[in-house]
Amino acid sequence: MLETEKIAGFVGKKILRLISLLIVVCFVSFMLIQFSPIDPVRAYIGEMPVSAEHKAKLEEYWGVNTPPQERFLNWAGDALKGNFGTSLIYRMPVSNVIKERFTASLALMGASWLFSGILGFVLGIIAGMKKGTWTDKVIKTYCYVLAATPTFWLALILLMVFSVYLGWFPIGLSVPIGVTAENVTFFDWLLRLILPALTLSLLGVAQIALFTREKLIEVLSSDYVLFAKARGEKGLDLVLRHGIRNVALPAITLQFLGFSELFGGAVLVEQVFSYPGIGQAAVAAGLRSDVPLLLGIVIISACFVFFGNLIADILYQFVDPRIKQREASI
Repeated sequence: MLETEKIAGFVGKKILRLISLLIVVCFVSFMLIQFSPIDPVRAYIGEMPVSAEHKAKLEEYWGVNTPPQERFLNWAGDALKGNFGTSLIYRMPVSNVIKERFTASLALMGASWLFSGILGFVLGIIAGMKKGTWTDKVIKTYCYVLAATPTFWLALILLMVFSVYLGWFPIGLSVPIGVTAENVTFFDWLLRLILPALTLSLLGVAQIALFTREKLIEVLSSDYVLFAKARGEKGLDLVLRHGIRNVALPAITLQFLGFSELFGGAVLVEQVFSYPGIGQAAVAAGLRSDVPLLLGIVIISACFVFFGNLIADILYQFVDPRIKQREASI
């Protein structure tokens, strides 16, 4: 009962921080858009000639002549009622646009997050077991190279090699052009997801692999592992029995803390592969000053990153028994 109350209090404080964070982030984002040199009307019509009357109607529709503080307060009042407004680009409710785009992005980020976590953990375990050998050096070099590789550059390389030159995968989009939703097969969707997910996965491997390697080396040099070796335990059995279970939780915690990097990488990957996700919608909203859509995406992305960090904090504070023992001894 006491533990439950402690968790509830911890989560309550985090939610209050989230609310204050959302207020500040939305206000700052709104003001940045207001001071942007981009004219939403000109961005919308492009080079197409329009009459002064038509342009005036568009300015009224965009609220260009409304004072910024009034526009923000009107939007905030509607947002508290669950109405995030209508997207000026897509001409549909912002909630519908976010639901459609964020679902596609979740599939991309979820597959990348899972694959990078598993691959990074396995590589980290292998490198830790083979410390100082050529295997360890190869894995570390691989991770250092990936850590220094720009997301968009790797995406372009994979796109050119596997889509343009080899023709193994489609160049972009999430479904074939001209095919209705009911006729899109799982294979069609999966084929277009592989390269974007692979790009994010390869970049996400480095951090978790290097962290797991260092943690495993630290565990294998501890007193209780040395005692286990003295009893005759060795090799993979020693790592499975004493290493992995002590390294897995910190690795999972770090993986949840990487939600912000995952989301930021997804924005660049979606642009390169023309993947219709939340990142591509955010770029379009920024370039065309679609304030309702951009603020809605800001809220969703902030909540996404926040809950990833919240899960990591809960795992770190309440699941790891070593943290509890340390707090009890103080």
